[in-house]
Amino acid sequence: MANRLTHIVTRTGDDGSTGLADGTRVSKGDARISVIGTLDELNSHIGVLLAEPLPAEIRQELLQIQHDLFDLGGVLAFPGAPFTQDKLARLDGSIKHFNAELPPLREFILPGGSRAAALCHVARTQTRCAERNLVLLMQHEIVSPEGLRYLNRLSDLLFILSRVINRAANQPESYWKKTET
Repeated sequence: MANRLTHIVTRTGDDGSTGLADGTRVSKGDARISVIGTLDELNSHIGVLLAEPLPAEIRQELLQIQHDLFDLGGVLAFPGAPFTQDKLARLDGSIKHFNAELPPLREFILPGGSRAAALCHVARTQTRCAERNLVLLMQHEIVSPEGLRYLNRLSDLLFILSRVINRAANQPESYWKKTET
């Protein structure tokens, strides 16, 4: 592999702009950059989750998701690039696989349980943030809808994985109880 990042400090962003993959310079406040930044935050949250003890199968899934998120960020950094349908199909398969052995939910569950499951919930909420930011971008620019579908499914998968992680840790789920006012 060639040296892709030979200079980390370039000073080209000192004026509040950043470069897209096609060479275009945009404001760091641009909606596209906001989505890319939120994906970076999400990827970092998954990295923190991966620092926890996890079942090997979940670890492998999360590592693949990190690669997918870099791919999605790359697609957004190169306006007009497609995000492939196969990533969405893989997520759908993972959702079906990991959800198969979970008991059905009859009530909302509170985020928490084991530390790893709680971190998985944090990643899930960050996924929703990235999804909202992408929707805002799509209201003004043409972006492949596959990325939006991917994020929507990813939040579902992360919810399921939090439940699987808690089960693996023998942590009971905490169910929401409506408080009386």
